[in-house]
Amino acid sequence: MKAYKQYIDGSLVSSSSKDVIEVENPFTGKIVSTVPNGNEADAGRALDAARAAQPAWAARSAPDRAGYLKKMAELIRKHRVDLAHILVEEQAKVLPLAQVEIDVTAEYFDYYAGWARIYEGEIIQSDRPRESIFLMRKPVGVSVGICPWNFPFFVMARKVAPALLTGNAVVIKPSSVAPNTIMAFAELLTGLDLPHGVLNIITGAGGTLGEALVRSPIPGIISLTGSVEAGQRVIASSAKNITKTSLELGGKAPAIVCADADLELAAKAVVASRVIFSGQVCNCAERLYVDARIADQFTDMLAKAFKAVTYGDPMAATAPDMSSQVSAEQQKKVADMVQRAVEDGAHVITGGHIPDTPTGHFYQPTLLGGCRQAMEIVQQEIFGPVLPVLTFTDLDEAIALANDSDYGLTSSIFTTNVNSAMYAMNRLKFGETYVNREHFEAMQGFHAGWRKSGIGGADGKHGLMEYLQTHISYVQW
Repeated sequence: MKAYKQYIDGSLVSSSSKDVIEVENPFTGKIVSTVPNGNEADAGRALDAARAAQPAWAARSAPDRAGYLKKMAELIRKHRVDLAHILVEEQAKVLPLAQVEIDVTAEYFDYYAGWARIYEGEIIQSDRPRESIFLMRKPVGVSVGICPWNFPFFVMARKVAPALLTGNAVVIKPSSVAPNTIMAFAELLTGLDLPHGVLNIITGAGGTLGEALVRSPIPGIISLTGSVEAGQRVIASSAKNITKTSLELGGKAPAIVCADADLELAAKAVVASRVIFSGQVCNCAERLYVDARIADQFTDMLAKAFKAVTYGDPMAATAPDMSSQVSAEQQKKVADMVQRAVEDGAHVITGGHIPDTPTGHFYQPTLLGGCRQAMEIVQQEIFGPVLPVLTFTDLDEAIALANDSDYGLTSSIFTTNVNSAMYAMNRLKFGETYVNREHFEAMQGFHAGWRKSGIGGADGKHGLMEYLQTHISYVQW
C-alpha cells in the first residue's frame, strides 16, 4: 500500500505527526494509501519555507516563472495515464472524466504561463503638471490553497498556477478524502529544478492542519474550495490577521426551461449536468424550473434519459455515465435528503433508491416531481444525482424562483428567444449563466459566486488578479 510523505521545501519529508489518514477506494471499499495526518508543526515548516523562498521567486521575471509552469504541464502530460488511474482509484470518477481532469490541468498550467507578458499595471493621469502616478501590481506573498475532493487535481492547478506566475510562494492542502493525485504530483515535482520552498504540499485534517494554516499571520491570501461551513470557518479563523480570502463554497444552480426551448438539447444538457461525477459538482444544475405548458412532456423526456444513465465500475472498458458517491457518508446524505423530500410531499418519478450492488456507494439517478420552493431538496445542496422539478407560468416567476436561494454560483436558461435569454442574463443573481448548454466553465472566464457561494473567484484575468495587490507611486519630476 502506498504511503505518501509531505512535500516541504523541495523535498519529500516525514510528518511531525505519527498519525496517518487512510484513503479509501469508494468503488471497492479498500484502503489504497495513507497520507500524513499533519499537524501544526507541519504547517509551520511549510509556511516558513514558502515565506523564505518568496522574495527570490518574486524577483525573477514573470516569463522565467512561467517557464516552470510549462515544465509542470509537461510533467503532467508525461504521466497523464498514471495520474488518471490514481484519480479514479481515490474517488471513483469514471476514467474518461478523470483523464479529462488530468489533461485540462496540464492545459491550465500552460494557459497561465501565457499570461507572463500580458498582465500589467497602469499609469494614471495626475492633477499636477509634472507628476506621474504609477499603479504597480505586486504579489501578495504566501498563498495557502485548500483543495476539495471532487476535482482535486484541477483545483490544485487553479490555486498554484496563477499564484506562482505572479510571484507568490504556495502551500497546498489537499482534501483528506482524495489527496493521492496531488501527492503523486508532489513526488514528480522532486524531479524538477523548481526552487525549494516555492511550492509546498502537505496533508492533514482541516480541523488541525487546515486550522493552523488559516490562523497563521504568514499567508497573504487563503483560497478555499469547499462547503459553506468550511468557508465560514476560514473567515472566522483568518479574521485576527485580516487575511484576504478567496472562497468557492458550492451552489444550488437553477436550470430554467422555457416553452420555446429546444427540448432535446435541454434534456441532454440537464442530464449531463446532473450526473457528471455522480452529481458531485458544485456548479451543475441542482434544481429545475420548467414552463408549465411543457412540463409533462419535458419531464417524460428527462425520466427516460435518467433511466438510461449507466453506473458501475469507473475503470470498466466501456465506461458508465457515472460511478459511486465518494463515500458512504455522501451516499447516506443523498438518500436521507430524498427520503425527507418524499415525506414532505415530493414523489419519485424515477430512481430514488440505493441500488443493490456488490461494491460502491451508489445512488440511483433520481428525478423528483411535486416539489415546492420551500423544500429542503430545493433550497439545500444535494451533491448527488438527484434533480427536483418545479414549474412556472412566466419568465419573471421563473427568475424570481431561481433567485430565491442562499447560493449564487451558476444558473442556466434554455430558450430559442434571444430576448428571453438576455432578459434572464440581466436579472439572474448568479456569478455565471449558461444559455442553451450544460453547466461547465472555461479557464479563460471567471468562476465566481454570489451570496453564500463565495468571495472572489478563479480563472482568466480576474482569477490572476486575486494573487496581486496594488502599489501606487506618486512621482514628481
